[in-house]
Amino acid sequence: MAGLPRLLFVLFLFALVTVPLLPFQMFAWKLQRFWHKALPHWWQKFMCRLLGFRLHRHGAMANGRPLLIVANHVSWSDILVLGAIGKVSFVAKSDMESWPVFGCFAKLQRTIFIHRDNRQNAGEQANEIAMRLRSGDALVLFPEGTTSDGNRVLPFKSSLFGAAKAVLEKGEPPHPDHVLIQPVALAYNRVQGLPTGRYHRNIAAWPGSVGLIKHLKGVVAAGAVDVSVVFGDPVEFRLDMDRKAVAARLEREVRAMTAAALLSAEVPAHAVNAAP
Repeated sequence: MAGLPRLLFVLFLFALVTVPLLPFQMFAWKLQRFWHKALPHWWQKFMCRLLGFRLHRHGAMANGRPLLIVANHVSWSDILVLGAIGKVSFVAKSDMESWPVFGCFAKLQRTIFIHRDNRQNAGEQANEIAMRLRSGDALVLFPEGTTSDGNRVLPFKSSLFGAAKAVLEKGEPPHPDHVLIQPVALAYNRVQGLPTGRYHRNIAAWPGSVGLIKHLKGVVAAGAVDVSVVFGDPVEFRLDMDRKAVAARLEREVRAMTAAALLSAEVPAHAVNAAP
């Protein structure tokens, strides 16, 4: 199924599943029922399957808490991919709130929206992230601060790691003695079973110069996109550690894992069943 018929089919199934699900998620979110995390996880698995993303997981998400996951940022679909892998919440730019549909679900998934241009609220935002981490939520942070072209990893902004330090020194005691920070690499490396190569990764990569809806249409038209999700070993971040040094170390690890996944689409992987 290709072109317009596939697009209409995707839109039909999307509406059929999403519209009835929204009120249930709103109810669960307000009452903090156990399924307020399960429903977004299920929906993101469904959306990955519907849009044609085939997920391949290398390694696993750490079990310990507090847990902050840091990943390279390639596209809007990173949120669907990581949300399908595990029950996580996200730290995202404030403009994501206005995204059609995805913004609504992001709110119901308790995404923390940060205003990176507003330095006056930086401390409050770090405290909110710290509070969520201490409550046991696994949070995903994209420390590049923006999306890339899918071929490289941009420099990490060490200021975004301030929340990890806040976990250890703010809030009601007792304070944890460390925060786990786990590096994760995302690589969109095959389309229709064929390696994308650096000149065709824009099929999945979304650097922001293309409108969201237009890019979404391109992803739907592609039909099948393979995504490698590589989990590195978590770092135990402690209060006496240098934030910039830790950010640089994690950046090197994510860059190395991303390059390996892009250069070798033949790496054996445990395919993740993204079906609901």
